[in-house]
Amino acid sequence: MVDDFKGRGGSPWGSPPGGSGNGSGRGPRPPDIDEIIKNIQKTINRFLPGGSSKGGTPIIAGLIILLVIWVASGLYRVLPDEQGVVLRFGKFVKTTQPGLNYHFPFPIEGVLTPKVTKVNRMDVGFRSSSDSGFSTGGVADVPEESLMLTGDENIVNIDFSVFWVIKDAGNFLFKIQDPQGTVKAAAETAMREVIARSDIQPILTEGRSRIEIETQEIIQNILDEYTSGIQVTRVQTQKADPPDQVIDAFRDVQAARADMERSKN
Repeated sequence: MVDDFKGRGGSPWGSPPGGSGNGSGRGPRPPDIDEIIKNIQKTINRFLPGGSSKGGTPIIAGLIILLVIWVASGLYRVLPDEQGVVLRFGKFVKTTQPGLNYHFPFPIEGVLTPKVTKVNRMDVGFRSSSDSGFSTGGVADVPEESLMLTGDENIVNIDFSVFWVIKDAGNFLFKIQDPQGTVKAAAETAMREVIARSDIQPILTEGRSRIEIETQEIIQNILDEYTSGIQVTRVQTQKADPPDQVIDAFRDVQAARADMERSKN
């Protein structure tokens, strides 16, 4: 039996070690690691721009640089007299304070930086020449705004100015459509309310400071109800007189009262 095995292959165990069993006398070659690595690299290069590692590497590096620049474009600076308003896809998200800040780059987010320390002025009852664009130095009266009914059923012609600043830029930009018109309407409403519960004599003389303070408080309350983001800093009375049609008669009455007081004294 042993001789039979030897005659068939020279070994009782079949093929010799490393043999293929096909009579060639050589076994299968081990896998070539270098060849496998090359095949993997070729497969990867097919999906890279340029089709090769040498052509794809500069393009990838350029894309990385562009990505870094895009991310860095989200940095922005808010000046001391400004307030940052961050918009995400056009919708108001938050406000930021002065200094260096960051938002998601365009087109995800954007930022507005309105001036919040600038003092704005709104005139009620009159218009100066600068408002109309002329430098004549004159002042035009607006009777529909300035004529008001007092608490003792007299009519007073009062001109005043309202000074205000932005205290919340987000609300100022997105909660009210017409800031100037809103301030003007609130100011006229507040002044008419104060004048309606005051007598004409204090309005024309020593009661102006009280009227200004009360008017400022009412204006602020109205603007806060609208979440306007506006802070009223001052109300200043420019003029408080009887109507032009009766001002001469009113002055005669005032002079007669002064004479009466002088006679009493």
